[in-house]
Amino acid sequence: MVVAVLMFVVVMGVILLAVDRIKRMPAWAVTAAFLAPTLLFLTFGLLYPGVRTMYASFFNRNGSEFVGLDNYVTAFTQTEFQIVLRNTALWVILVPLLSTLFGLVYAVLVDRTRFERFAKTLMFLPMSISLVGASVIWRFMYEYRALLPDAEGNPTNEQTGLLNQILVWFGGEPQQFLLNAPINNFFLIAVMVWIQSGFAMTILSAAIKAIPDDIVEAARLDGLTGVKMFRYITVPSIRPALVVVLTTIAMATLKVFDIVRTMTGGNFNTSVVANEFYTQSFRAGNAGLGAALATVLFILVIPLVVYNVRQMRLAEEIR
Repeated sequence: MVVAVLMFVVVMGVILLAVDRIKRMPAWAVTAAFLAPTLLFLTFGLLYPGVRTMYASFFNRNGSEFVGLDNYVTAFTQTEFQIVLRNTALWVILVPLLSTLFGLVYAVLVDRTRFERFAKTLMFLPMSISLVGASVIWRFMYEYRALLPDAEGNPTNEQTGLLNQILVWFGGEPQQFLLNAPINNFFLIAVMVWIQSGFAMTILSAAIKAIPDDIVEAARLDGLTGVKMFRYITVPSIRPALVVVLTTIAMATLKVFDIVRTMTGGNFNTSVVANEFYTQSFRAGNAGLGAALATVLFILVIPLVVYNVRQMRLAEEIR
């Protein structure tokens, strides 16, 4: 890192000196000189690793033998990896939809209320916590303790986890939320929804406030209130923001790793693609299969990025 910073300083210094001394340098040369360091870092920090990973996906576990598409066939045909793909699809469908729904409803409910700032601050607070920190918090929420007898032989009902303690208070049995598949995936997804709802609320709240007042007043004169106002005015007006929020959260969800790794380690049928290519590459020593899973993840992200950029451009053209 120190070497990279020094190289950047030296290169930029040379560029600035050259620009200052050579008054008649062509504009294209100045542009190329300023873009060169960025392009260099992108090439060696992003492009080369990406191409190298795709290349490695066609070789065996130690890169000594070309195996063609065998790693991809394994990723899509073996049961354990089909579960990984199923879990990833479940995350990508539920997290964006639920986060956007909660964020939108919350933004509408607290809009222009007396405690709007305080309410929005509470909703946004999970975004300030790292994914690992949030995972540790929710592990305590889901913590399970067996009902062991005390000194008198009576079962103790004290639980460390908040959710299990609530179940015990209402006469229920404590549950192992993170061990029972496939429902444990939904409890992991709840953590990501809790974090991303604040992001969705912030973007959608800004979009709601940007709706012109004359449109709102005209709708009210036409008799629209409550749910009809939300359906026919609010939602169509903030559609570009909804698309951006949905696709952005979907991209973040495709790359989810911290929550799964921290809370279950990918065990109990909870692994997703990002966690699995880490496991295969650095735990199981299967570099070829890990590279194939990383490539699959990259391919899945591309349509979301393209669609997101396209929608942003359309929104700019409308403005």
